[in-house]
Amino acid sequence: MENKLEGLKKHTIVVADTGDFKTIKKFKPRDATTNPSLILKAAKDPQYKHLIDDAIQWAQSRTTNDTMLNTVVHKIFVNFGLEILKVVEGRVSTEVDARLSYDVKGSLDLAHKYIAMYEEAGISKDRILIKLASTWEGIETCRQLEKEGIHCNMTLMFNKEQAIAAAEAGATLISPFVGRIMDFQKAAEGRDSIPANEDKGVLSVTDIYHYYKKHGYTTEIMGASFRNTDEILALAGCDLLTISPDLLEKLEGDKGDVPRMLLEKNASSKGGEKMDVDEKAFRWAINEDAMATMKLSEGIRNFAKDTVTLEEFLLENFPIEKSARDSKAM
Repeated sequence: MENKLEGLKKHTIVVADTGDFKTIKKFKPRDATTNPSLILKAAKDPQYKHLIDDAIQWAQSRTTNDTMLNTVVHKIFVNFGLEILKVVEGRVSTEVDARLSYDVKGSLDLAHKYIAMYEEAGISKDRILIKLASTWEGIETCRQLEKEGIHCNMTLMFNKEQAIAAAEAGATLISPFVGRIMDFQKAAEGRDSIPANEDKGVLSVTDIYHYYKKHGYTTEIMGASFRNTDEILALAGCDLLTISPDLLEKLEGDKGDVPRMLLEKNASSKGGEKMDVDEKAFRWAINEDAMATMKLSEGIRNFAKDTVTLEEFLLENFPIEKSARDSKAM
């Protein structure tokens, strides 16, 4: 009998949610995603020190001291992406600084910088997903980038209005956060555990899936941020699922059939009516959704915090010019 990871791959494209190349190589996902938290963890691993050294040397050769630190950080993100692309056949997601989540121009500038760095290294923009927070400003950034042929992954997504606005903006991919929705549900309902059929994170992705398929959106749906394998298996059939190494390990170690749970044929009856989500509707929907408001803000804060921690780690442990210490990556 095959293991459940093999069974899942029959219905869904599996993506590795990690910056660890050895893990990615082991589980053979098609794509990989990273975020500031994952890059921070990997950057502290001595085996990847050469990627940081390279980023520092690269930055020193083409920037001034007052922009040194942010250029080093950006190049580190790209260096990890380049290494990941050596072991996946598909795409890597590289995340825009969370402190730019409400800054369209700043996000566009950094996205263009990332693409230029990748292209200098010989990687086509077709293999890169620029990862943006699903704020209204992030969605507007996505709209402009997609018009330029730069593909986007809309992350920190917690409700249907975010998903609809992203699809209308032409996003290549969305990443609804399943586990973080369930975390909020557990706290709100005072429950220690929630079965998948009652899990609001699972139900949210299922609803988005049916809506997209009914109304003909080509934006791909990639469930993310899982807390257990039950959530993952309940979404078998989703376009993609990005899964952490520990849960990939559990799926690989568990034998059994994996039935497809999400079916396009059900979309006509379950997809609901078309919704118009302009900026006013988007902002009101977020305001009215306590979970989305809290989790979006919390996610942005935490990713920003991890980027600051990465900057501090670099300044304390690597030879970056002293004047760069007064500059924060933005």
